[in-house]
Amino acid sequence: MTFPDIVPDLKSRMPDVRGRMSANQELGPFTWFRVGGPAQVFFAPEDESDLAYFLANLPHDIPVMVIGVGSNLIVRDGGVPGVVIRLGRGFNAIEADEDSIKAGTAALDKRVAEAAAAAGIGGLEFYFGIPGTIGGALRMNAGANGGETKDVLVSATGVTRAGAIVTLNNAAMGFRYRGNDADPSMIFTSALYHGVITPAEAIRARMAEVQNHRETAQPIREKTGGSTFKNPPGHSAWKLVDAAGLRGFKVGGAQVSEMHCNFLINTGNATAADIETLGETIRTRVKENSGVQLEWEIKRIGV
Repeated sequence: MTFPDIVPDLKSRMPDVRGRMSANQELGPFTWFRVGGPAQVFFAPEDESDLAYFLANLPHDIPVMVIGVGSNLIVRDGGVPGVVIRLGRGFNAIEADEDSIKAGTAALDKRVAEAAAAAGIGGLEFYFGIPGTIGGALRMNAGANGGETKDVLVSATGVTRAGAIVTLNNAAMGFRYRGNDADPSMIFTSALYHGVITPAEAIRARMAEVQNHRETAQPIREKTGGSTFKNPPGHSAWKLVDAAGLRGFKVGGAQVSEMHCNFLINTGNATAADIETLGETIRTRVKENSGVQLEWEIKRIGV
């Protein structure tokens, strides 16, 4: 599928834009599942001010979606109408100052954990096991191994749909399990974290534990999207899937991981429809088996 090319019109509306803008960019290569259709418009801003300029001049009836490294994302086969924004080099700086870390939202969670460790700042080790970016961590209140983003965040800065640059403190983010109450149209650009001065060897030991857990319990070398479903209150999603007899279950080229039942994998020739259908089938079977309704944690976008 291809969409009408509106890039020339957008460029005429914003002659001073500096980032790269292209039409009908395939999005599959930008996701861990390696599936999905094109973005009608794909925009990679140079920096925060370029992003703000773009959004301020973008017609309000054009939808906007932001993606990171695509580790927790299904792009549907029909593609994504409107604009898909991907933050790059202008948003991946990481700076340590005493017991604080400031990171751009394109920075990988793992890199932020490593930078904190190098500076002797403890408390961010859990990020070492999360295969995403800081932007996704903010939006999802990402957490693992006993830690969550809300535990260490001081503030987050972002750009609104109208192009205004704003900063929200931790309380204003309204964090909850795998989500927050911030304006869903805001595109986060940087985050400030507070940790605790800790001996480097203790931080490295904790990071090694996190890495060992990932390597032994999760299919990290497969085409996957990470945890598929949120853990319902009082339950583990993977145990519910396993109890429904779905370990290894397949739909087309998509399969429930044999290693971890809350991970779906592309065995090589899956479509986005295969993966999403597999997920919906799991939800139905788990509901029938246990009475518990699983909720998607992986984001699904497009048509």
